[in-house]
Amino acid sequence: MIREEIKKALQNVNLSGALTRFSEAYAVSRQKAYEGLNFEELREKIASIKSYVAEHLDELIQTFIKSATENGAKVFYTKNPDEVRNYIIELAKKNNVKSIVKSKSMATEEIHLNKYLKERGMEVNETDLGEWIIQLAGQRPSHMVLPAIHLTRYDVSDVFTKKVEPVEPDIARMVKFARKHLRRKFLAADMGITGANIAIAETGTLVIFTNEGNARLTMALPKIHVAVVGVEKLVAKMEDIFPIVKALPRSATAQLITSYISFVNKPYRHIDGSQKEFHIILFDNNRSVIAKDPIFKQSLQCIRCASCLNVCPVFRLIGGHVFGKVYTGGIGTILTAWTEGLKASKDIQGLCIQCGNCVRVCPGKIDIPELILEIRKRLAKEEGLNFKTKAIYSIVNNRKLFHSILRAASKLQKPFKKQGFIRHLPFSLSELTTERSLPAIADVPFRDKFKKIKQPESDKKAVFFAGCLIDFAYPEIGEALVKLLNAADIEVLFPEKQTCCGAPARYSGVMDVAANNSKQNIEALLSIDADYIVSACPTCTVALKKQFVKDLKEQNYGQDLIKSALRLAEKVLDASELVNKLIKEDKIKFETLPENVFTYHDPCHLIRSLGIYKEPRESLKSSGMKLIEMFESDTCCGMGGSYSLKFPEISGNILRRKLDNIIKTETKLVCTDCPGCVMQIRGGVDKEGLPIEVKHSLQVLAERLKK
Repeated sequence: MIREEIKKALQNVNLSGALTRFSEAYAVSRQKAYEGLNFEELREKIASIKSYVAEHLDELIQTFIKSATENGAKVFYTKNPDEVRNYIIELAKKNNVKSIVKSKSMATEEIHLNKYLKERGMEVNETDLGEWIIQLAGQRPSHMVLPAIHLTRYDVSDVFTKKVEPVEPDIARMVKFARKHLRRKFLAADMGITGANIAIAETGTLVIFTNEGNARLTMALPKIHVAVVGVEKLVAKMEDIFPIVKALPRSATAQLITSYISFVNKPYRHIDGSQKEFHIILFDNNRSVIAKDPIFKQSLQCIRCASCLNVCPVFRLIGGHVFGKVYTGGIGTILTAWTEGLKASKDIQGLCIQCGNCVRVCPGKIDIPELILEIRKRLAKEEGLNFKTKAIYSIVNNRKLFHSILRAASKLQKPFKKQGFIRHLPFSLSELTTERSLPAIADVPFRDKFKKIKQPESDKKAVFFAGCLIDFAYPEIGEALVKLLNAADIEVLFPEKQTCCGAPARYSGVMDVAANNSKQNIEALLSIDADYIVSACPTCTVALKKQFVKDLKEQNYGQDLIKSALRLAEKVLDASELVNKLIKEDKIKFETLPENVFTYHDPCHLIRSLGIYKEPRESLKSSGMKLIEMFESDTCCGMGGSYSLKFPEISGNILRRKLDNIIKTETKLVCTDCPGCVMQIRGGVDKEGLPIEVKHSLQVLAERLKK
């Protein structure tokens, strides 16, 4: 089912075009909107404010109920979605409500309120322009802030023409038409339903952001106003709203401020002089359970800006109707797991490529990829693994067997191997080589080549962790590192018992295998005393520095092993960082060679997990290279480890965009510092027949070393 939905979305040129144009414009506008503000400081405040709410949720719920009731509002708190619907239906029946207008509310989408009201004979009209278009089209929102972003003006014109009356595909005319049509709905409505962006506990006040003014009309014109508010919208006090007021419009739509910000805390007189009714439904639906979960409670720091969707390379391709349910994208996956149940997120959680781009822009400082990994872990634990997956990971878990199979594969691949690539695979495997050529397994792995490398003996020593790709596909990267470190009078050591860093298992949620890989590697790497432990693969570096400790703790390994993991982490450096340090110390020197032009691709784990991006550029430029930056140099190339095998069609489309950006630089050399990115981009270059070299930065630096 999910594969068919992906295929359909990828074939929709209008969808990817609309989302791509928006994401490109958003990146520029958002940066401009935050000029003069310290974003890190701002989101630190928001995270602190919202984490306090999670820690004191029950208390704040009661404080809000008391304050709002004293203001004259009727407050109903429930944990059950059915009770929310029933409350509104009974209220509508009691007041003979026939027509309802609604402003944008994800909480009401979550409980499918419109459907239930219509089934009971009530007319329900969305009044946010995007929501109204979606309602007329019979669809669900594809984005939490911009519900109709997937539709072009021609699509909207077609919807209006079919469902209301003919309107030309002119934006100004369509807006004027919608305003005129919806105005009649506002005037005729018996009840108005809104959500809220913030609920202030100490004052019982709701804060509502809109750009169209429709929420104010929804509250003001009908005699009854009902606000359906998720308890995660609570903050403790009035001053807590100001960081959110600054961040929400900037992160959501790259505006400095929303057109309308409304503060509501008591019922007002209706225009005919009668007293209006004001009802607040505080809605839980597992939020209080999330607040008690030590890992997932950080998801309550979400302010629903959807900036994570706006920068997601996968969302940009397939949209929210595939990547999400009621809530979309990465954060939507997490919310789905809690509001609809863990199994409801089973298909969509796999769509996250773990590039970490969302973490960089989230004003609530939520580590969305990490929480999605936790979903994978819990799904794997709850549902178990199928036979195929068990078989694969049982091999990865056995170092000797795993390495023997890789050696055997280097011989068996010969019918498919040509010029270092596998360009075609038979039968069901053919889709793996549709968008890119695959690297052939090296005839001689790095671990065998290393034994023949003559090195100067030195007091300074570095243990090299090669990782699977360098060891068995790209041994030349390992050789380049040895050459560079030897030039700096550092002897390189290679413990043969090292194995896979555990990333494939880890990112699939198979934590017992990942932890066993961690244990094997800790024992191997610490068996030799050295000044540094070096990796030339950022994914492996992240594993060694951060994940091993976490894996062992989660799987309840002993304290001695955990202490060893911490000791190992202290010594770990990514090769790009160490080499840059040695160049600055004048321990690595280069020949004066003709200037060569290159462009650079930032590996996701290097720039976002390790914060390294200047160092490799500095190193390459210091060797006499000239950099021409490509557009979106820090956007994922689509590799994502096993992601490119699970979703080759998505991976291939992301790769194609990366190749287009490379071509536009008119350079003939692409450098990067991740063997996975080398594999992805080089494979795409080969498949397209482009006259471009793709190299790990270490190779280029080693070629320019002073003899």
